[in-house]
Amino acid sequence: MPCRRGRLRYKKHPDEHSLPAIVFGDGTRRRLPELAQPFGSRVLLVTGAASFRHSPHRQELLDGLQARGLAHGHLAVSGEPSPQLVDDAARQFRGASIDVVIGIGGGSVLDAAKAIAGLLRVDHSVMDFLEGVGPELPYPGPSVPFIAVPTTAGTGSEATKNAVLSVQGEGGFKKSFRHEMLAPRYAVLDPELLAGCSAPLIAADGMDALTQLLESYVSLKANPFTDALVMSGIRAVRDSLLPWHHGQGDLAAHRANMTYAALLSGITLAQVGWARYTGWRRRWARSSPSRTAWPAALWWRPAPPPICEASRNARRTAQRWPSTPMPARC
Repeated sequence: MPCRRGRLRYKKHPDEHSLPAIVFGDGTRRRLPELAQPFGSRVLLVTGAASFRHSPHRQELLDGLQARGLAHGHLAVSGEPSPQLVDDAARQFRGASIDVVIGIGGGSVLDAAKAIAGLLRVDHSVMDFLEGVGPELPYPGPSVPFIAVPTTAGTGSEATKNAVLSVQGEGGFKKSFRHEMLAPRYAVLDPELLAGCSAPLIAADGMDALTQLLESYVSLKANPFTDALVMSGIRAVRDSLLPWHHGQGDLAAHRANMTYAALLSGITLAQVGWARYTGWRRRWARSSPSRTAWPAALWWRPAPPPICEASRNARRTAQRWPSTPMPARC
């Protein structure tokens, strides 16, 4: 069962995506001070505007940090993170000698924290490194160590090396700040932190995770390893998304299953990339000034079964007859 506690460590290959050490299970949030301490004595907490700040877990974390002699600063993020927010936060805390950043929240909070960690020791605007806009300079690093603590089950940002930032209005966009050094050192997945998720949030984030799992399955770069993870994640979604949304059955087990599924969706999508169908839809959603303000879960939905099957068949053709011309991947 995915709710079993434990930590999995992965070796980094210089040419492959880096995975964090995974700390999974109810109550694992209490290990945050222990995990942060080896990096140094100054912690930057990045959270949502209200949810974690008003939860009983906040004081528990602050007491744990204090008990280990760790000083902390705090930044609250509201809505989709923008390049301006990241630049302002990096400028505000760059002189504070931050040793480790802890992001606690949904995908937007984790993306903001990840990008801020990447800029605290790099005197640049994040616009210099965003894909598809600006000069696209190579990221020199170093990034401040980052610990990701998701409080929703959707984006899988806790397992990825990119932070999605957006600008709204005319000329708006959603673009990624991406580099191996941005990957979290730890992903702390405590399903108890999801207990306050509303039914609409459960539905939107659950469809986000399911979409990413399906994207990974039909990707031309999928392989037996990612397929095994995808199928395990899809089974977890099958068993738990609707019961959790409806408040039925063992809610703790459903939260654990969806936390697990979202993590796998981030791991697999980071390994194999977008599918053709959803890659097109993402570019469409990011092309309109109004759509850049939408949370990702509102414009991602699984491809219809015929498109999934067509993508899967195209992948099999490429594997069996490598010389067959195939269209470029989105």
